[in-house]
Amino acid sequence: MRCPFCQSDDTQVIETREVEDGTALRRRRRCGHCDKRFTTYERAEVSFPVVVKKDGRRTDYDRDKLRASFLLALRKRPVSADAVDTAIGHVEQQLLQSGARELPAAQIGNWVMEELRALDSIAYVRFASVYHSFKDLGQFLDVLQEVQPASPAAKPRRGKPSA
Repeated sequence: MRCPFCQSDDTQVIETREVEDGTALRRRRRCGHCDKRFTTYERAEVSFPVVVKKDGRRTDYDRDKLRASFLLALRKRPVSADAVDTAIGHVEQQLLQSGARELPAAQIGNWVMEELRALDSIAYVRFASVYHSFKDLGQFLDVLQEVQPASPAAKPRRGKPSA
């Protein structure tokens, strides 16, 4: 593996650990020439189903696009990179276990929502608002009530604010 900083071939693995529930390996490497450290990931190459968009277009599955969706929803939220990688791994596992050659984008979106709901309720609401294309405040409130604790003190207040 070449060093991304100096392009030297003299790199060595200094630490290896499993990530994403054992579906990938994370390797910390050190360059013998410039002494800088960097991380690489190793995962099995598999064939994912083709994604069928709402308008009927078909595209190849793109892990980077899935990651970007997670990161956008989780922007400025206290969720670790490892937790995001694990959630992405869960979605990919469901993609593979489906056994389908083609899969509607809506199904992948539903799996992403399940993972976001488990990670962070704010990110879940953010993603849901875009994913479901909310047209009015009522739809937004429905999702908020869905993730809100059931205690009476936590119910949203309606009407005029008190002075």
